[in-house]
Amino acid sequence: MQVEVDQPRCVASGQCVLTAPDVFDQDDDGIVELLSESPAPEQYDGVREAAAICPAAAIRLREN
Repeated sequence: MQVEVDQPRCVASGQCVLTAPDVFDQDDDGIVELLSESPAPEQYDGVREAAAICPAAAIRLREN
């Protein structure tokens, strides 16, 4: 899995950080920061959920 974030699209809701804190973080303004472009398989479910619940659709996944 490859993860991409569209920071300009982010609305700083923080749902991604709550759902997958090892993969996503937030900067001082609350904008998403990607910690891992290629998460470990055990993180896939959390990353998929984070992408699904992102209110701005700022997370894109590419499944390998």
